[in-house]
This record gives sequence, C-alpha cells and structure tokens, in this order.
Amino acid sequence: MKNMKKKTNSINDAFASKFAKSMFIAVCGIVILSFFGTRMFTHVDWNLYGYMVGTIVFLGGFFYRFIAWGERPPTKIIIKKGMKLLFRKSTPKTSVDHLATYKFIWNRGIYRWTQHLLIGWGVIISCLVTFPLVFGWMYFTMEESGMYTIVGMGMDIMTVPADGFIAFMSYNALNFSAIMVIMGVCMALYRRLKNMQARAEQNFMYDFLPLYLLIFISVTGLALTFINVFLHGAGHYVMSLIHQYSVVITLIYLPFGKLAHIPFRPLSVFAKNYREHYGEKSMKQCKVCENEFVSTEQSNDVINVLGTNEIEFNMKDGFNLAELCLPCRRKYRIARFSGFATHEVPIKEANQNAKG
Repeated sequence: MKNMKKKTNSINDAFASKFAKSMFIAVCGIVILSFFGTRMFTHVDWNLYGYMVGTIVFLGGFFYRFIAWGERPPTKIIIKKGMKLLFRKSTPKTSVDHLATYKFIWNRGIYRWTQHLLIGWGVIISCLVTFPLVFGWMYFTMEESGMYTIVGMGMDIMTVPADGFIAFMSYNALNFSAIMVIMGVCMALYRRLKNMQARAEQNFMYDFLPLYLLIFISVTGLALTFINVFLHGAGHYVMSLIHQYSVVITLIYLPFGKLAHIPFRPLSVFAKNYREHYGEKSMKQCKVCENEFVSTEQSNDVINVLGTNEIEFNMKDGFNLAELCLPCRRKYRIARFSGFATHEVPIKEANQNAKG
C-alpha cells in the first residue's frame, strides 16, 4: 500500500487567499491598537467613523494591489533580495534620500523637487495626524486649569498651555499640511498644463483627477477652520460632511490609481540596495560595446524572469537581448526591422546615449 501523506494543518488553510489572511491580520492589528489606544474603547470619537471605514477599505484595496503586484516574478526577486539587504550600512542614507528629502528628484530640477516635497510631506503629515485620531491612538483632553493634555496610546504624553506654541501647532497641523498640498498641487498643475512634453503624456483620469482630489480635500479642510474661526461654526455640519466624503472617496480610490505610488514608495529602498550591492560585486559588460551597464546578478535575474514567463530573447548572434546595454539594444531592435546591422556600427548615433 502506498503511504498516505498526512494532511498538515496550517494557519494558511483557514483563509481563502494570501490577500484574505493579510487583510485579517491588518484589521486585527488595528483593532488591538485601538483597544489599548482608546483605553478599552472609552475614548472613541464617532464623528470620525466615516474616516475609519474609509481607511479600512483603503487597507483592503492596498493589500489587494500589493499582493497582485508582489506575486509577479520580478517583484518577488526585488522583495526577497531587498529584505536580505535591508541592513546595509547605506540603507539609512538611501531611506532619507528616497523617502524624506527626495534627492532622486533634485536632478530633474528644483521646481519639480519643490513640488514633490510639498505634496509628499503634506500628505505624510496629514496621515500622521489623521490616522491616529481616527483609530483613537491619539486624542486630546482639556483640563479646567486651561492646560491641554496630549494622550498617545492611552498614556498622557505631555500637558501644555492651551494657548501655547505646541498647542497651536497641534491645532493647525492639518491646516499647514493642507497649505503645503495646495501649493504643491498648483505647481504640478501649472507644469502639466504649460510643459508641452508633459501635456502630450498626460490624461485627465489618471494624471489630473488625483491632483484635483488632493486639492479638494485640502480646500474643504481649510474651509472648516475658516467656518469655525470667522463664521462661528455656521455651516460646519455640511462642510464637515463634504470634507469627510471627499476623504473617504480618495482613500477608496488611492490603491487603484496613480496615488498608489505613495504607500509603495518605501520599496524603492529595496531596489536601490539591490542595484548597489550587486553592482559592487560584479558588473555585466555589453556584448556589443563592452561597456558595463548593469550588475551581473541583475542581468541573470532578468534572463531568468523572462524564462519563467516563457519569453525568450536569445538572438541568433549567440547572446540574449538582456545582455545588451540600452543604446545597443535599441540599435539592435532597429536592425531587426530595417535589415541593416546598425548594432555593429561603431559610430554613435545622435540618440546613442539616450536614457529614456
């Protein structure tokens, strides 16, 4: 008799997919953090209920998008090898350059760098303030003595004067972030409307709609402050609903549109570490011009991934197309269509060193 394999019981068997398991773990984590943060749900602001629902839907969409993206063979390689290289000495500097100062955009010009810095940090600050408030991880209490207590995860963090600088910054953190986003979005819209190349590459739904959503959220948020300060709360209820709906719609849309690159941005550190680490080990020479253009590891990974997807680029000349640098690859592809072996011509073309 053939040996019957015993069925192994695994936690994965309890879920229909990796997405379902990841979403379950994320929601449970949020509930646990909220339980402690709100002191066993005794400090829950039900006025923020809509934001809470929108955030949970956003997490569902994010996990769906991330898992679908992460299951691709190239992405698996970057994530797997990026995790192993996470503790490189250069990781802190790379993280600051890619996630804080946006140094990689500086080479594109100070205008675009300023634009990204305003939008990026405006969104980050608003998230750092909004999400803890929504899930009760942070809230504020006012003492009879006129002192303002900031509570984080159920613990009193600090007590400050209600009319002091720290309290003022706490009150207006979202206003400052809204102004940053409005300035950055206006800069982005101006460039996309005036720059001919940008205009040719943009379309309304993918490129302009996310910017309009960001600016609408920011304007309605500032309008709430204006109503409370200068109109003594007149129209506050209607404006708060408009603002809340705009935030919820944007949260639901975020994982599926262009704004999805915001939560995906940290993975750029993996890609940078991958290129630097294997580039230091061994570089691949182009089979035509013999210039070093990529790490040997990356070249081999590209060839393996193409094979996994049953895509073969083995040329009759005895090399794989992935073993050519970008300029030579471009010339070789032209040769296949024209019949003229342009990749063998040593003279550089006008577009030989193009990086696009």
